[in-house]
Amino acid sequence: MIQKFLYLEWKAFFRSASFATNLALKILMGFVAAYFILVFLALGIGVFYIFKKMNLDPIITVNKFMIYYVVMDLIIRLLLQKIPVMNIRPLLIFPIKKATIVHFSLGKTVLSFFNLVHGFFLIPFSIVLMIEGYDVIYVILWFTGIFSLLYINNFINIILSNKDNLFVIFLGIAAILGGLHYYGLFNITEITAPFFNAVFNTYWAFAIPVLVLIVLYYFTFLYFKRNLYLDAGLSNKYDVAKTENLTWLNKFGTIGTFLKNDIKLIKRNKRSKTTIGLSVMFLFYGLLFFSSTAFYGPVMHIFAGIFVSGGFLITFGQFVPSWDSAYYQLMMTQNIPYKEYLSSKWWLMVIATILTTIVASFYLYFGFQTYLVIIVGAIYNIGVNSHLVLLGGAYTKTPIDLSSGKGAFGDKKAFNMKTMLISIPQLGLPVLLYWLGSKYANPNVGLVLVAAVGVIGFALKNKAFSLIEKVYKTEKYATIAAYKQKG
Repeated sequence: MIQKFLYLEWKAFFRSASFATNLALKILMGFVAAYFILVFLALGIGVFYIFKKMNLDPIITVNKFMIYYVVMDLIIRLLLQKIPVMNIRPLLIFPIKKATIVHFSLGKTVLSFFNLVHGFFLIPFSIVLMIEGYDVIYVILWFTGIFSLLYINNFINIILSNKDNLFVIFLGIAAILGGLHYYGLFNITEITAPFFNAVFNTYWAFAIPVLVLIVLYYFTFLYFKRNLYLDAGLSNKYDVAKTENLTWLNKFGTIGTFLKNDIKLIKRNKRSKTTIGLSVMFLFYGLLFFSSTAFYGPVMHIFAGIFVSGGFLITFGQFVPSWDSAYYQLMMTQNIPYKEYLSSKWWLMVIATILTTIVASFYLYFGFQTYLVIIVGAIYNIGVNSHLVLLGGAYTKTPIDLSSGKGAFGDKKAFNMKTMLISIPQLGLPVLLYWLGSKYANPNVGLVLVAAVGVIGFALKNKAFSLIEKVYKTEKYATIAAYKQKG
């Protein structure tokens, strides 16, 4: 039966309407995976000798900071790792054991790249330990215990897959612990290091994470098996409807109607709330650049300014019209002018950009010049990037599940050559303009160039919207067909 499931997965991949996109994505992700494999492989081989040169015991040092490794792995999983799913409903009418379906679904996660990539660090590191004279049995038991902890993260991510924004909570906890450790107020490693050392130095401690993994797998299996019914876990969930009139938007006509729908969508759905959370995170993106120029250089400040002021524009705008994918076919049967539909999205992004720029005034701490970079970034976002994200949205045919917070950073169908080309002027052009102005004059001239392009883009808004409207009309039926895809 497992062989049959694998056969169905293979057919689903090749018969998908987005086969070309999936194949291109697999190739791209192959290169990305190869990069991370090489990084982990280099660390696995080199970290032992790096710590030796620093006069540190490699295994003790690794065990000391292993808690941060495990926690960051969980955070990345909660943020990026998707749970492999099957089209389960049609299978329930066949004489297939529910246990088989659940075991197969959970087994797919075991082979996830998020699990296997750790082997390229832990296996070379373990081999180096054995070559350097460490007890082979202890090394094997330590490897087993650590890998079990990472697989525990895998099943924790499955159980918490419907809990939104948890990665923000875990990230905040990790940041607080790291900050307390850095400033010497509280050292979490003093509590966790003895356990990791015991995993290496004893014959029994490794069994603790192994047993926890077995229990967690069994719990996850029972949870999904008990909910594998059409009238239980697979049924649609309905909430009590709440009405909001927002009558003050009526004076804006059709655009006001669309704005009301968007505001309600943002307030009521998990995915849109996750987008708001990510927008807030983008506010602090500039701290990586403005606090120090040692690694990035002052030219990249404008790059940070674009992200700080355009967090909502980027995270929300890239999925227009996908936010309306659930009822997009119905919308297209109505006499709805595309221009007004797009204008409502544009105004929503512009208002959010202005509000974000005002909130970002705390960057005045780094000086007025820093805040001026953010203001210029906002001008460029309003004048240029607001049009570009709408144009890119015409080619991003990704239906959105509003009830889930997963995938807020993107989706595989969002990847195609056209959206990649559109992203170049979004980020590359302002950096280039700022660099040219700074190189041949001074940074202020660079800011003037970026702001000028933003003002020109704003002045050409009507012509830009006419072009974007034509593209949306051209892509209309392809978009409808893409939104019908369930696999």
